[in-house]
Amino acid sequence: MQERRRIGAYGVLRDDGGRVLLGRGSARCPYPGVWQLPGGGVEHAEHPAAAVAREFAEETGLTVEVAGIRAAVADVTVFRAAGVAVHHDRLVFDVATRSGSLRPEPAGGSDELRWFTPDEARLVPLMPFTAELLGLAVTPLPADLPRTLPPAQAGPPPTDRRQRFAAYGLVTDPADRVLLTMIADGYPGAGKWHLPGGGTDHGEQPAAGLLRELVEEAGQLGRVVDLMAVDNLHNPAALGPEGRPLDWHGVRVIYRVRVDAPTEAVVTELAGGSTARAAWFAPDQVRGLPMTDVAALATGQRGR
Repeated sequence: MQERRRIGAYGVLRDDGGRVLLGRGSARCPYPGVWQLPGGGVEHAEHPAAAVAREFAEETGLTVEVAGIRAAVADVTVFRAAGVAVHHDRLVFDVATRSGSLRPEPAGGSDELRWFTPDEARLVPLMPFTAELLGLAVTPLPADLPRTLPPAQAGPPPTDRRQRFAAYGLVTDPADRVLLTMIADGYPGAGKWHLPGGGTDHGEQPAAGLLRELVEEAGQLGRVVDLMAVDNLHNPAALGPEGRPLDWHGVRVIYRVRVDAPTEAVVTELAGGSTARAAWFAPDQVRGLPMTDVAALATGQRGR
């Protein structure tokens, strides 16, 4: 079965009474009659926060402001007739209305919008990620869903394009030391200190992927504390395999992670050669280290 991946951005918008806005899938979407949080696919080079604002304007007629990241979840949909399994990385933001009048998307993916209390929402069919985000029981969708495969991007781009989803951690221990990993020779950013983490596998939740990478890259067992931020990297002039031009778009979630019983940081063979070494640093040792942009962001060194 062919495996595909998609990154989506969605918003939780509440009214003055605490009800949440949901949209119902139209007959032309893969999940007709099923309700979900407004949102949709992140376009190439687009920041997820910008994507959720764009999708809200298209789907609801509302201009919204992103207040913060709420969750990062993943799920897999199997389109058996097409022989395709699509892994969805879904980023969910809290949003607030700035202007606009509520209306469904003209000839779009949703045919009705409605405000729901939790008791009302549990009475309608919900996309599993939406039910989970609302704290409701996740129930199976009707057996005939999904019905259609989402369209692929139209036409080949002039250069290779890659969109990658990854999970990284600001990892600390009880002494407030920070764990960093050094990128190995032959990889972009070689010699710089980086956050533990990396790309998630097909079907893998972001937090689980990060904890797996933490073991592989540094030999540490950690626990995710919370979700810090979403970072966006677009490099239209990257070099891919064999020196080919590569239009690279990376979407990266950053978690706070705690290692309660730290040990000596040791790179395992499972790291695949991209990690040269790993080490713990006291807070005053972090400043001045050569770092990747995402590591500088998480440790507060960006812009210093």
